[in-house]
Amino acid sequence: MTRSSCEGVSMSASTGTAKGGGGALLPRGEQEITDQSLNRAVSNAKRLAQGDLTNLELLRSPADIQRRRTVLNQAYQECERITGIFAKTFYLGTKFMSPVARKAIWAIYVWCRRTDDIVDGPRAMVRGKKSLQKDLEDWSSRLEDVWEGKPRDSLDLALVDVREVYPTLPIEPFKDMIDGMVMDVPGIGKNRYKTFEELELYCYRVAGTVGLMVLPVLGTAPGVSEEDAKFPALSLGIALQLTNILRDVGEDAVRGRIYLPLEDMEKFGVDPDNIMNGILDDNYKEFMRYQIARARFYYQQAARGIPMLAPQARLPVQASLDMYSKILEVIENNNYDNFRNRAYISKVEKLLTLPFSYLRSLNPGKIDLNIDESEFKLTRFDKIDMVRETFPKDLEEY
Repeated sequence: MTRSSCEGVSMSASTGTAKGGGGALLPRGEQEITDQSLNRAVSNAKRLAQGDLTNLELLRSPADIQRRRTVLNQAYQECERITGIFAKTFYLGTKFMSPVARKAIWAIYVWCRRTDDIVDGPRAMVRGKKSLQKDLEDWSSRLEDVWEGKPRDSLDLALVDVREVYPTLPIEPFKDMIDGMVMDVPGIGKNRYKTFEELELYCYRVAGTVGLMVLPVLGTAPGVSEEDAKFPALSLGIALQLTNILRDVGEDAVRGRIYLPLEDMEKFGVDPDNIMNGILDDNYKEFMRYQIARARFYYQQAARGIPMLAPQARLPVQASLDMYSKILEVIENNNYDNFRNRAYISKVEKLLTLPFSYLRSLNPGKIDLNIDESEFKLTRFDKIDMVRETFPKDLEEY
């Protein structure tokens, strides 16, 4: 199941998209409701886009401008509705943003959600890998049309508008997320990762990319460039995705997937078959302690980047970091049993976290997660010019 992280990421977003957006396996009835909601949204988008939306970008008569404004307002309302359904925690965070910024974030989230749905939605279940590959190629081509101001429906139009408002919004992370979806396609992608470097690439594509998508929207502090803030944004996306993976070990095993690195399992004496069978022993607990420490290491790097953000963006990012990192505490409190006990934070706990997040956002960058940072190394994402150029060539096939 795809795990894009739009929903949990405000600096980065919980993609979150269903594994793709918050990552939970939903009960059948609830999954059907959310699937129907997205299908209805796409139908509404097509209905709103009756006529040639491309002409709305080319013609500037008063009638065209008024129709564009009407369709655009309705599109943003639909983006808000979809975000509220699929990514409740993420949606709450957007309420602390300016009206312009929150609309942009909703539009980006919906694009991520629709991307995830290509490989994780009901239609994907009955399509072969070649058909899914073709769908993703078509989606990539459609993305390029959006960047050229040629929307095909009203949800596309919302993203076109975001591009106009935030001209530094890069297309590369959107394309990289599509590549991340490919990594989860059965028969094409991977259901095992040998090394953390391989897993890190996956985490970048499905979650770190979101940090690069939303960074121009969040803005940076005076004297700080977007380039300066890239590494912390990527770190938060990777931290959130690692948290998703740790939370969902049992659910993923049911689907025949193990995301955690095989080299780490060997180091701690954990047999992959034991994970598939949900065996909780001392070796597995030590293995989990190490994985949780690694996720916290990335949260640490992300926290140091919060002062780089524009002041109005710091609270939603701090809240995202605080709420999601608490999932790691729940896993610990569950005695590392993520086979039978799903770690989650209740709505009440999230609300109680907000005042502390607010205080931290006033003096950002300081966080004590009680880990030995010397145990982990900064990744190849540090001090980069173009993140997508830093990956080893032998990983690019995935």
